[in-house]
Amino acid sequence: MDSAAPHLTHRPDGTASDQVLSLVGDLAGAVDWAWDHWYLLALAIAVCWGVGEWVVRRLAAKASAERMALELVSTRHFDPNLEEIFRRGVQLARASTAMPWWAPRRAKTVQIRLRADGSSPLRYRIEGPAGGERLLSITPFGPDVTVNRAGPIVDKPRAHTVRAEFILRGKLTSPMREVPLTPDPLQPLVDAVADLRAELGDLAEIRLDIQRAPKWALRARRLQLMSAARRSERREAQRAARWLRQDASGIEDSLGWQLQQMLTDKRASAVGRRLVMPPVPRRVDPAEALGKLAEDDHLVRVQLLVMCASNTEGRAQARLAQLQAALDVFGGRSRWAMRGWRLGPWRIGADHWPTRKGFERRWLLGHCQPPRANWVRLEELTGLLKPPTVHCRLPVLAGDLPTYTFGDPQLLLQGIYRGPDGRERLVATYAEETLFEVGVGKAGGGKTERALAQAIGWAHAGGGLVFVDPHRDSWPRALPFLAHDHLMPRVALVDLNGLGSHPRVSSWNPLGMHHGQAAHEVVEAIADAYASALAWDDATAPRALTILTAALTVLVAVNEAACRAGQPEDQATIFHVRALLTDAGFRTAALAAVAGRLDEETRAWWQSVFPTLPPDAFAVVLNPIARLAANPVTRAFLGQPAGVYDIRAAMDSRMIVWVCPGGSGPTDRLLTALLARDLLRAARSRRDTPEEKRVPFRPYFDELITLTGAAPETIAAMFEDLRKYKCHVHGMSQLLSRLPTPVRLSLVQNASTLATTAGSKSAIAPITAEWGDDPSPDRVATMERFEHYVSMNVHGRRVGPVRLRGPHLDDVFAAQARPQHVGVLERAAQANAQALPLETLTDRAAKQLGRVAAFLTARASAVRLSKENEWN
Repeated sequence: MDSAAPHLTHRPDGTASDQVLSLVGDLAGAVDWAWDHWYLLALAIAVCWGVGEWVVRRLAAKASAERMALELVSTRHFDPNLEEIFRRGVQLARASTAMPWWAPRRAKTVQIRLRADGSSPLRYRIEGPAGGERLLSITPFGPDVTVNRAGPIVDKPRAHTVRAEFILRGKLTSPMREVPLTPDPLQPLVDAVADLRAELGDLAEIRLDIQRAPKWALRARRLQLMSAARRSERREAQRAARWLRQDASGIEDSLGWQLQQMLTDKRASAVGRRLVMPPVPRRVDPAEALGKLAEDDHLVRVQLLVMCASNTEGRAQARLAQLQAALDVFGGRSRWAMRGWRLGPWRIGADHWPTRKGFERRWLLGHCQPPRANWVRLEELTGLLKPPTVHCRLPVLAGDLPTYTFGDPQLLLQGIYRGPDGRERLVATYAEETLFEVGVGKAGGGKTERALAQAIGWAHAGGGLVFVDPHRDSWPRALPFLAHDHLMPRVALVDLNGLGSHPRVSSWNPLGMHHGQAAHEVVEAIADAYASALAWDDATAPRALTILTAALTVLVAVNEAACRAGQPEDQATIFHVRALLTDAGFRTAALAAVAGRLDEETRAWWQSVFPTLPPDAFAVVLNPIARLAANPVTRAFLGQPAGVYDIRAAMDSRMIVWVCPGGSGPTDRLLTALLARDLLRAARSRRDTPEEKRVPFRPYFDELITLTGAAPETIAAMFEDLRKYKCHVHGMSQLLSRLPTPVRLSLVQNASTLATTAGSKSAIAPITAEWGDDPSPDRVATMERFEHYVSMNVHGRRVGPVRLRGPHLDDVFAAQARPQHVGVLERAAQANAQALPLETLTDRAAKQLGRVAAFLTARASAVRLSKENEWN
């Protein structure tokens, strides 16, 4: 029994050992088989990975098909604070998860697209899951940012395209540079695409994908960072201990230490070598080791893709280099760097195999597969989470301000714009949107030259205009550029300066009815012109207004009767007001001739009220007329029965009319007031023409201070009303503050284009105040001559103020100059205005009273005989 026990206990041990040995043998055989057939194992793994990747891509593509796009457009006053931008970042991060549960992580992203293709300086779009649209549509930026639903963008293929992916380089836990909001962090990116040329096919786009950080990946990264930090601390402790031992050994082996031991009482053998305590590894602080990865809140992963394209070789590569330099602004201890490898002059990156196909897939489908290093906090992306702000200086592109093309009737020349790349181009506004224009600046600053260039360009494009210049300097300046055969039939000169030994003058009868005017409109226009020039109103001069209105009513009725009788040469003029008020015989004949054309109230006034007026009551009415009659030029101009000047006909036939009143004295102011009021009347009379058939017409008023001194209410009414009748006024003045208050308020309120040259700060301040003092009066006051700041309306929004150089006629229209034809044009302009020698017109005006009296006598006799026949 005893001999059997050991044998029985030994068999289980032997069996277990055999089993272990057998298992080890099997494992070794399996390893050996796998080693011999490694390709099968690799193939199986590859097949599993490929099938899984195919499934993930299909699901991600399906999820991406349901994405939506929003375009954010900021106003020029958009000025968010850090809290608003941070809240927007939180919205973006939250919206990235608004996907179905089955969507792969690469599809759970929100994309910020910064795009420049020539249509705008920098378009700002948000693309993300359709489920996040409601969250993303309501921004914390308030009314200064408009959110519009946007459709897909389809780009035409370009000949040259470059791609790049940017990753964060530097210490993983280090933040990027904290970029201030002033100036706008987007400014470097805007400057990088400022010289983009759409006609060359230039395109630049940056896409920033934001994805919430997965918890498992964050924990794995933290473990890795903590382990690395602890290893680093242990290495540092070991290195310190090693140096400490070396230092201690060096000290004990030194001669000084040996001499010290010999001189002491203690025996060296008893002292022995000093004990060295190695330093203990420092405890790793998680906050210090993890840096920006220490907290879970507001930590995201980002993917930054860039693509530039052009139809011109080299421009896409240069644009990418500019964008790379712009992204350096965000760099600190962590910075954006282009992903890839550099091999001498070649770079292997997103444009080359094997990464190009993956780049294009992510670009087209909006998938986010960021590198492991692209961890950021929302605070680091502050500059990219909002559209351009008020602190961003945006360039003016061709899509914002069209390029002027000579002869295009849809464009109105504004000036010369110098782009960020140094190129200059003539810029314009659309004629149908340029309703009213105001130019302010010191004398000689270029405002009249700019208006002349605009008027000449408009004339060559087939447009009609009237240029009112009290000083006449603009006419000889414009002559060489209007001396073209196709323009000569449309140019007319009304010059009241009486220059030369044999001056020629056109003619105008403000009371004339031969052009088919409405009688009451003519009476109202002349009475209002008088009241405006002489500062009359119902409180200060009620009797004078009544007398003048009654006299004008009778004379207009006389002229209407003369025209109906086919005798327009027998019409009365404004100088016949004196005869009507002071000559009883003339008055009796006039009232008898037009008795049937006057209403009962007017006849009653002449019968009962007029006889009671004292003779001195007429002086206030007759004195201004006497001053007009004393000037031979105005006497000849206004004393003709059938005047040629007809501004309504000029409007409808696209005439180019130059009116030079001749001065700024009291007499000239009254004449200017009559002309201005007649222009307002003529424009308003276009009510009889359907709106679509009204021909655009542009009055240019040089020296508004002089003109508005004569007719302030009239000029103000023009800036308020004439838009409705396609009559668009352009005014120029040295000082805005010198204009009457109604004119100044109407100008600034309704101006589609507001321009100023250099001048004193006090004179410029009212204009810059309309722009929010950006630019400031100091900046505008120090501009060079012919430089302008201009704000314009294009496509319903304001552009500018933009700094432009005023167009100089000798440069801009050098090809249109015809100095050798100046004499021919001047003669044609006088012929079109039917200007006659001054002596001839003066004699005709002197004889007109007799012609009118004879007509009235004959007319009164005819009326009397008609009544007698009726009685019989």
